[in-house]
Amino acid sequence: MNTEKAHQQKAYLLALLAVAFWSTMSSAFKITLRYIPFDQLLMWCALMGAIVLFIINQLSARRLKISEVNGKALLSSAVMGLFNPFLYYLILFKSYDLLEAQIAGTLNYTWPIALVLLSIPFLKQKISWLSLLAIFISFTGIVIISTKGNITDLKATDPLGISLAVGSAFIWAIYWILNMKDKREETGKIMLNLVFGFLYTFIYILISGVKLTLPGTYAFMGIIYISMFEMSITFVIWLKALNFSSDTAKVSNLIYLSPFLALFIIHLAVGEKIHVSTISGLVFIVAGIILQQMLGRRRKQLKKQK
Repeated sequence: MNTEKAHQQKAYLLALLAVAFWSTMSSAFKITLRYIPFDQLLMWCALMGAIVLFIINQLSARRLKISEVNGKALLSSAVMGLFNPFLYYLILFKSYDLLEAQIAGTLNYTWPIALVLLSIPFLKQKISWLSLLAIFISFTGIVIISTKGNITDLKATDPLGISLAVGSAFIWAIYWILNMKDKREETGKIMLNLVFGFLYTFIYILISGVKLTLPGTYAFMGIIYISMFEMSITFVIWLKALNFSSDTAKVSNLIYLSPFLALFIIHLAVGEKIHVSTISGLVFIVAGIILQQMLGRRRKQLKKQK
């Protein structure tokens, strides 16, 4: 019992550490984008993230071996790398270019709702009226944030930026569904995804005709931070937290602290004045997501009883 309690405490500590790192990302994205274009930021972060994950993977018990990198594995990573990191971060970073960090970051947290919607066609899941209510609650939050609380005229602050921020949530949801079906070891798999993401972004930059430049000091610092604490190390910390925990649901719920903590950090680090509409909209979004997850757990319990 004492061992189980110690493991659960480790799980909470590791999960909180991961949440703390992820909560800084909106600020890190916005600040780093002051010094480097969004597409080149992605290219360098994907490369650095792949290097960090390669080192972590080779130091672990389940090292990725060359013999395991067969055609099927490469094809899977080619597809998954197209969605994440390439499309996901390309769209997300551009939204941060166009919007305030608090708006882009908060709208990106709608991905669990996007996952529910995409599960209908992709996973053939049925949706209940209560699930529709949960989606409507979160959608209300999106409208509040997009219009900065001026719901009556429904004019978005920046239609393209809003579309990109919400669109990135759908891209992440597609990646999540693909990842559920891929049973390979996580660090090696994501490392290969990042390698393909780097290649896609490099090709994208060449085709777009943008001049490729080496990042300056501030941009390089941002790249190191984002590649380590967004794309590699924090993910490993989160996995370890889930492995230590005897109740993954309780640990997973800590992720809801992240968007609220992120707003506080954005205010301090980026200097944005946090709008009341952002906080109000975030409450609606999180409330809808929590209701959706409660319904999902209830459905699983009913299935077990049958």
